[in-house]
Amino acid sequence: MPPRILIVDDDPTIRDLSRMHLGNAGYDVEVAQDALVAGRMVLRSPPDLIIVDVNMPHMDGFEFVAALRADKSMPQIPVIFLTSEEEGEYRGKDLGAVGYITKPVRVDRLLQLVAKCVPGGMHPIG
Repeated sequence: MPPRILIVDDDPTIRDLSRMHLGNAGYDVEVAQDALVAGRMVLRSPPDLIIVDVNMPHMDGFEFVAALRADKSMPQIPVIFLTSEEEGEYRGKDLGAVGYITKPVRVDRLLQLVAKCVPGGMHPIG
């Protein structure tokens, strides 16, 4: 069974393109338009990896991951932050982020980082 990835971003273009590229690489991909929807999805069935935008309405990506980390019944799911901000790396380290991708997203970088975090797609990038 391929690794399951949850992409959380309020930009439908980023969600759709990321889903397409990761799906073509052999991953099972789900998407959520905000942290509230993503939280329900994670509680129902924790993914193998979460890719989350830093800037979103209602709850930003850092707050979302902090809430997940605060729930001790939740497994420690690897997280990659999508950011256009310099502070993304600094704040994300405190939350145990395994990586960062700056916007605009480069597909090759996305696939490389995901393959390092959750090997098992059909077309891993070396």
